[in-house]
Amino acid sequence: MRSRFRWFSVLCLVTLTGSIEKIHADDWPQWMGPLRDGVWRETGIVKTFPEGGPPERWRVKIGGGYAGPAVAGDRVYVTDKQLPSGASDPSNPFDRSRRPATERVLCLNDADGAVVWKHEYECPYTVSYPAGPRTTPVVSDGRVFTLGSEGHLFCLKADSGEVIWSKNFQTDYGREQSPVWGYSANPLLDGDRLICLIGGQGTAVVAFDKATGKESWRSLDTTGEHGSGYSSPIIIEAGGQRQLIVWLTDGLYALHPETGKVLWEQPFTSKAGLSVATPRVHGDLLFISAFYDGSLLLKLDPKEPKATTVWRRHGQNEKLTDALHCLISTPVIEGDFIYGVCSYGELRCLDLKTGDRVWATFEATSQQSARWGTAFLVKQDDHYVLFNEQGDLIIARLTPQGYEELSRAHLLEPTGPSQRREVVWSHPAFAHRNVYARNDREIVSVSLAAEK
Repeated sequence: MRSRFRWFSVLCLVTLTGSIEKIHADDWPQWMGPLRDGVWRETGIVKTFPEGGPPERWRVKIGGGYAGPAVAGDRVYVTDKQLPSGASDPSNPFDRSRRPATERVLCLNDADGAVVWKHEYECPYTVSYPAGPRTTPVVSDGRVFTLGSEGHLFCLKADSGEVIWSKNFQTDYGREQSPVWGYSANPLLDGDRLICLIGGQGTAVVAFDKATGKESWRSLDTTGEHGSGYSSPIIIEAGGQRQLIVWLTDGLYALHPETGKVLWEQPFTSKAGLSVATPRVHGDLLFISAFYDGSLLLKLDPKEPKATTVWRRHGQNEKLTDALHCLISTPVIEGDFIYGVCSYGELRCLDLKTGDRVWATFEATSQQSARWGTAFLVKQDDHYVLFNEQGDLIIARLTPQGYEELSRAHLLEPTGPSQRREVVWSHPAFAHRNVYARNDREIVSVSLAAEK
């Protein structure tokens, strides 16, 4: 079984990146890891942290941003925002007045964090919560693809930062304004196509040729200030074919990944456009969860591309929640149970078959109720590694019996004021037996290698 799983993983990696020539098994070359599933498959990782915490490899100053880093080979890629001298972010995060800024793509040496190259461009900010870029770089075949908060899409040479091609979603696609919370859906590389969520009539989802930037196809309509929403697309295998799953502000859609043709759709209106967490697939089940609108579990048909509702759960409001109301954190599914962070920071376990709550705790996040409180969950061997909004890295077991914390270390200080309170809202990368995490001031690399 282990051998079959390894080969399946390699095949999936080829599908998602187009090539494995320059992607090592222990890299973290995109959002949620090599297979885009939030699983860290390296071995030789600590089960508990040593006294005094795990050893720090390096710590480097950077600017603001929610964008997680990507790691490929001996390089680390991360994006940030820079303000002009004397400028500051607005005290009200909902202030969308135009403010001068630049965005940067940084390439760091994995050995010591030294800057290898940087690409910087003018990027006046108009989005709410303007800390910086939101999406993780995608690295494949000697190229790095980045998407900024205001819709600047770049294809750069991974070794030098030279621009190969670029797009501007506002000017190229007639977008008068960026989505309220910026372009946050992580681009998906599928073979020769880079798939992005843009927004507009016929351009909710757009695929670009990864080599040239030429548009391959466009699909679906969206209207309103939230564009296509903020959830990252995924590829699944169901109904006898590959399906591109996109969760927009009005529903869940399955598209043919090579043409953009709609295969099936499931209405699911997200209040305030809050389709954010990445959809999760588990066997023949597909799960989404929204801050205001609760959870939906679908069953995928084994013979043809369609889906039916298993259950839908939603509470009375954002505080009186029922099953799970996720925002920033993507939930995980293991066995017959779902684990995820709810609207006010409560880590919960649900019965997958019914959506009933099994247990809940604040221990993993803010220790108390906090609106949008969060932690990012990554599966590693027989346990989970959690990185919470207070900058703590936690090793824990999540089982139907409860939350069992094994070890905790503080990596970064929470920062603000771009989000009204001090938090760390960036998904870390896990590669080369290290963790790479950032806040609005610095990025740190810490070794998680077990002693030999």
